[in-house]
Order: sequence, then structure tokens, then C-alpha cells
Amino acid sequence: MILSPETIAFLMAAAFMAGCIDAMAGGGGLIALPALLAAGVPPVPAVATNKLQSCLGTFGACVAYARRGHMDLATYKGPVIAAFIGSIGGAWLLQRVDPSILAGLMPALLIAMAAYFTFSPKLSDADRHARVGMWGLSGMIGVVGFYDGFFGPGAGAFYTTIFLALGGLSLLRATAQTKAANFASNVAGLLTMVAGGHVIWIAGLAMAVGSITGGQIGSHLAMRFGSKLIKPLLIIMSLALTTKMLLDPKNPIHIYLFG
Repeated sequence: MILSPETIAFLMAAAFMAGCIDAMAGGGGLIALPALLAAGVPPVPAVATNKLQSCLGTFGACVAYARRGHMDLATYKGPVIAAFIGSIGGAWLLQRVDPSILAGLMPALLIAMAAYFTFSPKLSDADRHARVGMWGLSGMIGVVGFYDGFFGPGAGAFYTTIFLALGGLSLLRATAQTKAANFASNVAGLLTMVAGGHVIWIAGLAMAVGSITGGQIGSHLAMRFGSKLIKPLLIIMSLALTTKMLLDPKNPIHIYLFG
């Protein structure tokens, strides 16, 4: 598929915004994937190409968080591995069924997530007691990994919610661990999509430039301002994007989900 220079520039700008938001709160795919669909990319190649740009952008955010000591891969290697394995299964299934089956659940999940962040009084920059063990946490992260491989948008925000609500991590550390899990699921999904021949390489690599730049800016903003920035951004992103998907008949996600 050949895209015009203007379309490539549009996709790079969308990827920049997505990378910045994804590094702070997750959910950047809710910007990047609609941009690909709006550019006329079919659903499965759009998901595959989004995986490429997101993979590189998330890696940059991982490096930024790790350098500042907010990421603990030794302790949380189980959830990272679970995200990788789950994503392989989701990406494999995507190439065989209609992704709108799972995509239709996304608005309800986003509303529930926004409600959690709005009404939970315990979100802070300090760790809390974990509600589940590492096996349980890994299982839940694996489920989100499956969703990330199958469709993807909002997966980062779902990872963050699980690390917060069940893992007991602080908002900043949950965001940092989310980047590790998200990178793992992105890599797994990308490899599976590459094997299926669905990636549009020129668009994906161009978007990766914007995503990496945005990811660096977003990660530094998150580390500087912590929960004061991350929590309201998660709420606003969840509600605004859900409303846009459901109410705007011209929005590509609305068309994709409801026809």
C-alpha cells in the first residue's frame, strides 16, 4: 500500500501525540490506530503497523524510566513474560477472526477504568500492599497482553490499572512497569504480524520517529509531575475517547466498531 507524503506527515504527528500520552498514562493506540484507519489502511494492517510504531516508541520510554530507577524487571519478569505470550495468541487470532468482536467491549472497559481512577482515594506516588500474588498479577497482565495482540488501543491504560489496583504499585512505578509489559506485548504482536505479512513498513517506521520523540517527552513529564499529571490524564483520556468513539459517526473507530 502506497501512502502520500501528506498522509505520512499526518501519521507521524498522530504518532507523536500517541507516544507522549502513552508514556504518561497509556492508551496512545487510541490515537494512532484511528489515524491509520482514517488514512485508509485496512483494519488488520492498521493494527500491525500500529504495533511497529508503538514497539519502537515504547522501547524509548522503557529506557527513560529504567535510567531513573523506576522499573523493576527482576521482580516483575513474570507479568512481562505473560504479556508477551498473551500477545502472540491475540495476534494469531486477529488474523483469523473479525477484531470488532473484542473491540466492541472497549468503551465499557474505558468507562470502568475512568471510574476507578476517579473514585479511588489511594492513588499516590507511594507503593501499597499488593492484593494478588505474582501468579495472579501475571495472569491478569497476560489477558491484557492477549487483548493488545488482538486489537491494542487502551492496553497501556489497562496494564497501569492492574499494576495499581492489584499489584499495589505507586502510580509512577505502575506506569513504568506498564511500559515493560507493553513493550513485550508489542514485540510479540509485531513478530506475529510480520510473519503474516501485514505490516506497512514505510508508514510504521515514519510513525516510529514521532512515537519515540513523543515517548521521551511524555516519560520525562510523568517522572517530573507523578500522580498529579498521570491520574487526571488517564481519566480525561478514557472518557473523552470513549465519548468520541460512541457519538461521532464520522470517526473511523465508530465506523470500525459499529459500521
